[in-house]
Amino acid sequence: QSPLVESGGGLVQPGGSLRLSCAATRFTLGGYAIGWFRQAPGKDREGVSCISSGGSRTYYADSVKGRFTISRDNAANTVYLQMNSLEPEDTAVYYCAADMMAVVGGPCRPSEYDYWGQGTQVTVSS
Repeated sequence: QSPLVESGGGLVQPGGSLRLSCAATRFTLGGYAIGWFRQAPGKDREGVSCISSGGSRTYYADSVKGRFTISRDNAANTVYLQMNSLEPEDTAVYYCAADMMAVVGGPCRPSEYDYWGQGTQVTVSS
């Protein structure tokens, strides 16, 4: 079983909203930076948003800034990605990842994260 499990994906119309959740199955998320990444068919995996272990620092890719919000509830051992005003270009498999050493403040780089979930599909289409 993957150390992280994503949920909340699905099919939504343009302009709609979804909230993704990332839960840990084998460890406590507190103390780990968490990143959300996405990969569309034929494209590289890209960083969408990431959050520091305490939640005080966040980063958003320009393409989602103002539309997506990352948050974490360490007591619930879960990190969320609220996605509003979804666009067809947001269609992708979304992954969450965790790492104790990743620095949050600039672009979220997949290479900096050790633990990954299996992904959840988000499809934005009318």
